[in-house]
Amino acid sequence: MTREQLLTFMRSEKYAVQTSVSGDRIPQAAVVGIAVSETFEIVFDTLDSSRKARNLRANPAVAFVIGGTRDGDERTVQCEGTADEPTGAELERLQAIYFARFPEGRDRQSWPGLIYVRVKPTWIRYSDFNAQPPRIIEFDPRQWS
Repeated sequence: MTREQLLTFMRSEKYAVQTSVSGDRIPQAAVVGIAVSETFEIVFDTLDSSRKARNLRANPAVAFVIGGTRDGDERTVQCEGTADEPTGAELERLQAIYFARFPEGRDRQSWPGLIYVRVKPTWIRYSDFNAQPPRIIEFDPRQWS
């Protein structure tokens, strides 16, 4: 599995399960629409009043599961990283990536409290249970920045 193959797989999935931890240390999960940059940054939008936004502002540690939802395709990416809310030129760069994936996302910009969250991965595991034997590969995406 090359860096490019991993990126292609992650970009083939439009949605992912995103997890964060509440102030009371309770795990919380949500399905979010994702876009992935060339350096594996994951970007999604949400409302600033959402649980995930509150959680990530208090504790930016985040995890994702990408893939594994198609019948007959047992490939997933597990990803851990750090979330932030980019501004200025960084936000514009990430919005361009997000809108290329979700053109309808432009319409949501009028929603009160809409924010964009970027996740910089610190660990990625690709698992392919279609292969025999299964292939499980861990990556350190910080090497690719």
